[in-house]
Amino acid sequence: MNGTVGASGLILNEPLLWEKGRKGRRGMSMVESGVPPAPIDAGLCDEGPDFPDLSEIDVIRHYTRLSQWNFGIDSGMYPLGSCTMKYNPKINERMAATPEIACAHPMLDDASSQGVLRIMFELQQFLAVITGMDAVSLQPSAGAQGELAGMLIFAAWFRSRGEKRTKILIPDTAHGTNPASAALCGFTPVPLKSGDDGRLAVETVAALMDGETAGIMLTNPNTLGIFESNIRAIAEAVHARGGLVYGDGANMNAIMGIADPRKCGVDVLHLNLHKTFSTPHGGGGPGAGPVCVVQALEQFLPAPRVIRDDSGYRLADGGPSSIGRLHAFHGNFSVLVRAWSYIRSMGPEDLKKASQLAVLNANYVKERLKGTLHLPYDQPSLHECVFSDQFQHDHGIRTLDMAKRLIDYGYHPPTVYFPLVVPGAIMIEPTETECRDDLDQFVEAFKAVVQEAADTPDLLLQAPVRAKLRRLDETRAARHPCLCG
Repeated sequence: MNGTVGASGLILNEPLLWEKGRKGRRGMSMVESGVPPAPIDAGLCDEGPDFPDLSEIDVIRHYTRLSQWNFGIDSGMYPLGSCTMKYNPKINERMAATPEIACAHPMLDDASSQGVLRIMFELQQFLAVITGMDAVSLQPSAGAQGELAGMLIFAAWFRSRGEKRTKILIPDTAHGTNPASAALCGFTPVPLKSGDDGRLAVETVAALMDGETAGIMLTNPNTLGIFESNIRAIAEAVHARGGLVYGDGANMNAIMGIADPRKCGVDVLHLNLHKTFSTPHGGGGPGAGPVCVVQALEQFLPAPRVIRDDSGYRLADGGPSSIGRLHAFHGNFSVLVRAWSYIRSMGPEDLKKASQLAVLNANYVKERLKGTLHLPYDQPSLHECVFSDQFQHDHGIRTLDMAKRLIDYGYHPPTVYFPLVVPGAIMIEPTETECRDDLDQFVEAFKAVVQEAADTPDLLLQAPVRAKLRRLDETRAARHPCLCG
């Protein structure tokens, strides 16, 4: 396709339903009831909410127009770095929506739930094989809760050994939720500075690893899109002082079938099923963050977990050492079904190929934009590449200005100002699901924006100019949100 993705076609405004409603409108017709009316004691109810009166077409147009304001992966490329906004095959949606699966009540007994329990059991096994770990719990409901589970397991491990450890090492290229997860479990985060090549040096870890330090939380590949090639030596340095290694597996989409976290020395790992394993996410959910462990830590896993014995599949309590339940019932079940369907439909070879293509796409974007944007770490990328706005400073243009202008070209902006280790960061993750034509179109749009930054910087300072809304006061919007459209 020639030209840009963005256009200035119909952008329909839409009022609140309360503003749209008119007395007397109806969205459905009710047949006459053959049951005589029964009076209700007025003391048992009040006036109730004042719902608007709407016709069927009022409702349909309202939600259709709202949906057209949204941008999702089905609309176009969604290059949010660190988020893995990959296309989600519709077969996985169909599996999750199968009535026999979607309508299964979570309080049914095990004998009446053999099919759904089998899905959970098989998913536990699949994830153990993919990560190289020994045991898996599907309980955590998001990546951050997976981190929390991992830190609770750390705490339980040292408590069982009669040890009191108070610190956790966290590199500056780790995911932003890692320090909070550690702090919630009573650990003090100790920041580690990465080297000039974007990797963590073994000596840096060894110098800070002491008898009070529980271990390290390591994101690999890290948030610069660089693989921590020293990870085995780092793990050995941590283990030598009796510590544990936590692997943040949110970036697993780069290494499926290629790197084995267990062989890298990782003791606990969480996964983001809503990233790597094909569940639509954004806007706060849904998600799932299973936690995977080596055998020595299995007894501490959150419960219940699905096991199989002579009676079939059943939910088992975790025992006295388990950190307990993290989530109502058994996790975000529809997300688990989508992940199970994705793994079954892909198989080992295609899961590996997905990672290979994700790495290829990220490196392709990096090479095509190198020189147009400043590249602070000119290293082989994995799933994402990180640029900065350094070349645009002389024109008075910053990362935010370019991100807003990309909206006019029809693209959701990349992740901006993260990781913090790169000032003015622009983090792009194309994932494996974008073809070369779409990547080329995105690159050309970004190059056009950079050219505008030099030729007409005032235009970028006003961007977006073709969107439904112009640039917002983001601080005021966060403190005083207006949700009326």
